Amino acid sequence: MKDFWHKSGTRSVIASLISILIGLGAGSLLILIVGLATPSLGLKSAWEGIRLVFAGVFSTGRDAVGGLTFGFNPSLIGNMLFRAMPLILTGLSVAVAFKTGLFNIGAPGQYLSGTAATLFIALSLPSSEMTLPGIAPTGIPTWGVWVLAFLGGMLAGALWGAIPGLLKSLLNINEVLACIMTNWIAANLVTWAFDVSNLKNMVENTKSGYIYKTTVNGVATSGMGLDQLFPGSQVNGGILIAMVLAVVVYVIFSRTTLGYQLKACGANRYAARYAGIKDKRNIVLSMAISGSLAGAAGALYYLSGNTEFFWSTYQTLPAIGFNGIPVALLAANHPIGVIFTGMFMSMLDIAGQQLTTMTAYNEYITDVIIAVIVYLSAFSMLIKMLIGRRRERKHADASAGGAGKGKEAKA
Repeated sequence: MKDFWHKSGTRSVIASLISILIGLGAGSLLILIVGLATPSLGLKSAWEGIRLVFAGVFSTGRDAVGGLTFGFNPSLIGNMLFRAMPLILTGLSVAVAFKTGLFNIGAPGQYLSGTAATLFIALSLPSSEMTLPGIAPTGIPTWGVWVLAFLGGMLAGALWGAIPGLLKSLLNINEVLACIMTNWIAANLVTWAFDVSNLKNMVENTKSGYIYKTTVNGVATSGMGLDQLFPGSQVNGGILIAMVLAVVVYVIFSRTTLGYQLKACGANRYAARYAGIKDKRNIVLSMAISGSLAGAAGALYYLSGNTEFFWSTYQTLPAIGFNGIPVALLAANHPIGVIFTGMFMSMLDIAGQQLTTMTAYNEYITDVIIAVIVYLSAFSMLIKMLIGRRRERKHADASAGGAGKGKEAKA
């Protein structure tokens, strides 16, 4: 049992839990301060807000006397799983790069590249269920279009991720700077590409800033039974695909020669080269794998068939790409841990919506919680180190005490 508490993985989990609890505590304190400082809210409203922060995904409404009720809410839980899907994949994208000693801050651009490639393929290949005016249906099955669109999104993300990897390996340009530049290039290229395309939603006059949903081509990710388990939600089989990809990444890094080589490059690039590992190739490959996962996030999100891409918004970058950073940090870059931290961040997002809907507070309080957690996740290694030092000190004191008793017994 003592060995369990001294393991690096155990300390990583404890450090992440401490970060999460401090973030939730900071949000709860803010709710309490606002509630006590606002006469129209009071302590009762503050208590309701705190409960929603911790269990908003299980809220079911209010009872006859106006009190909050909690229980199994299939709609909210399903939406939580749906929103966790891209977070898991962008978190994996960041984690893969971290394991190779790289910081992939280019996930937003890779996500946009994957989104653009997926939508162009899904909407430009007429399927047997095409409903767009002026385009005749063909014999291409919808599942075939779906597979091509998904793989196209992953490939586009991989190619966009490989660019900073090439610049890093060949010219030793810092990957953070290269990723920032490729992010903005992707944002402007995607905006231009959709601006000149015929994929803008011209059928609904008020939706011309949006791209058609993939359902106009009959292309949508299968519910795989989840839509029956969580009725009224957006969830589909994409969350299962994201989990499978997380397991695949885990197997690659823990059971294959490729994973060993990637981790060796991350530990010490020059020592890996001395051992015969092709460090330049592995740097490019690591960023390509990272990019493919971010591209898969965009592909699955918009292949769901119930989401619309607002092409004209990318004077700013999609937050989903940056949110993968705290997801990876909280999981200590462990691929399986990313599944749970992605769901946790998604749960906070749902809690923010419930705060806005059911109380006088707004969802920005959960943004504060996420910000605190993000800030502390950057110090998770420090927290982990402090935990390790404290346990080592206790172990040393216990050993010294045992040695002292042994000397007394001999005397």
